[in-house]
Amino acid sequence: MRSTNNRESYQHCSPNTVALKRLFDIIGSALGLVLLLPLFLVIAIVIKIDSPGPVFFRQARVGKGGRLFRIFKFRSMVADASHRGTALTVRADRRITRVGEFLRRSKLDEIPQLMNVLAGDMSLVGPRPEVPEFMTFYTAEQRAIITSMRPGITDYAAILFRDESSLLDQSGDPVDVYRREIMPLKFLYYERYSREIEILNDLRIILATMILLAVGGLPRWLGLEHELRSRPLLRRSEVRTSG
Repeated sequence: MRSTNNRESYQHCSPNTVALKRLFDIIGSALGLVLLLPLFLVIAIVIKIDSPGPVFFRQARVGKGGRLFRIFKFRSMVADASHRGTALTVRADRRITRVGEFLRRSKLDEIPQLMNVLAGDMSLVGPRPEVPEFMTFYTAEQRAIITSMRPGITDYAAILFRDESSLLDQSGDPVDVYRREIMPLKFLYYERYSREIEILNDLRIILATMILLAVGGLPRWLGLEHELRSRPLLRRSEVRTSG
């Protein structure tokens, strides 16, 4: 893979597109927070009733330019989960609460990230924000591409790896599977998205994500999943993570 930096990976993206994407993020996240406020309150109450601990889960993630920020999620695990295991979560993880299992399955635990989008730490669409300890497994060139963009709530990889926890659950070493098999494939789609940034494409990805959450699958007329799985990306040898 040729060496790249943040500017080079964004050279296809005009300043107007970047500005329009940010405006879209501000309007979309603000509107989402207003419309979903009643749901926020209900989920917060249920979480507090179900198990002791805070409503939100906060964790350091790597953002644009490599800057760390703290992501918002509804807490889906026991309060001291970080001291009981790894940063990865498998489907059968005993740290997950009863309410948390539903929140994770429905992806409702992710919607507080609209606050991260409004604050400018994230975008509605972009590579999923990685924890620092796993970000180090990418090569310097790969990290440059990933951190050239604001991380997002959803993207190509989030759609294709929507059942990631069950894949990890099938392995005796989830961390090794994530590092050596899932991360390289995710990078393929991160790199692809970096070349395809535009508002209409973001709208398509958001629509696909909403349909997926509502019905559990993507309609053929949308064409996105078939396109992602069938179109050649990069040679696997070019996207191996470091270490």
